Amino acid sequence: MTIRRRGPELWRRLDITVRDLPLGLLLLVASLLPSLHGNGTEVGGLPTRPADALAGVAAVLQCLPLAVRRRWPQVCVALVTAGFVLDQLRGYHLFAGSALPVALLSAGSYLERYRRALPVVLTAVFGALSVVLYQIGPGRDPLAEFVTFYLALALAWGIGTWMRSARAAEADRRRRSAEDARNAECTRIARELHDVVTHHVTAMVVQCEAARYLTAAPERLDQSLAAVSDTGRRAITDLRHLLDLLDPDHGPEPRTPPGGRLLTLVEQTRRAGQPVEFTEEGTPATTTGSADLVAHRVVQEALTNALKYDHGGRTSVLVRHCEKEITVEVGTDGSGSRAESPGGSGRGLAGLRERVDVLGGEFSSGRRTGGGFVVRARIPGRNPS
Repeated sequence: MTIRRRGPELWRRLDITVRDLPLGLLLLVASLLPSLHGNGTEVGGLPTRPADALAGVAAVLQCLPLAVRRRWPQVCVALVTAGFVLDQLRGYHLFAGSALPVALLSAGSYLERYRRALPVVLTAVFGALSVVLYQIGPGRDPLAEFVTFYLALALAWGIGTWMRSARAAEADRRRRSAEDARNAECTRIARELHDVVTHHVTAMVVQCEAARYLTAAPERLDQSLAAVSDTGRRAITDLRHLLDLLDPDHGPEPRTPPGGRLLTLVEQTRRAGQPVEFTEEGTPATTTGSADLVAHRVVQEALTNALKYDHGGRTSVLVRHCEKEITVEVGTDGSGSRAESPGGSGRGLAGLRERVDVLGGEFSSGRRTGGGFVVRARIPGRNPS
């Protein structure tokens, strides 16, 4: 089994000229067989001539250049055409004449330069050859024969051109797929950075602003600064976790979201001065796929917005674990104030909507009639098997 698998690999590692040479050698050997002499390509109706030294030259010119049909297709076509002209003018009618369509197909597929000039030159050469063969031929009507053979050669060129176009289209498709994958990965990284950094930095800014007014209460000031330090350490931990996820050698992401469970997230928000009422119903499923991470991100982004736009307002967090889904609802009552924190980029809620949509869930956010805002999400989980 090992030898059978290594054979094709070793063949692909060979130089392309070495891989193309066997076809030329096969045609050359067939052309030298006495039983096949005179049974090759015949254009113009000249009587078959016995093989001589020039027949060997014509056979070599038509066969061996096939070794470079992909590396130097223009050289291959030129030599094969010269051998074919010699073959037909001398009337050898060698089996090597089959190399001309192969050379044209390869040229149509791999030629980079002079793609427009080559068909014109070859048409002129074939036209001149047809005129000469018609003049020295037996005089029967070979016009249809010339046209038919020319169309066969044109078909070989056309097939090669189609193969080139198909190969280019496939390469373009792969390039666009790779580019889309890179863009998707960049979007995912930006979303993760936004989710991880924005919440912690917002909490730190709010805590620092509050600490400015606690200089007369050293104990409370110390608690506030300790909360800032703790938030900063947690942000560093989460960033390291995210960088580990970007490492290709890193293992699968753990089920517990970065920053700990939801209760840790709520406690951190409370320490930033936001009164949060947290309710978690049901038992988290053991296999929810990405649902628990997305639920964590929804709560994280909603609490970040609460700190920014309704600081000090009563905030409620409800997370309900059902058999096949997780529902999240985070809202404020509008009794707080806008904190002095960096403005939002607008990508937080949009990113959450995309995450939930990918899992086939529902997401909504907006202002409440009596004040404040509410964020709701229904996130389908992986059905345990």
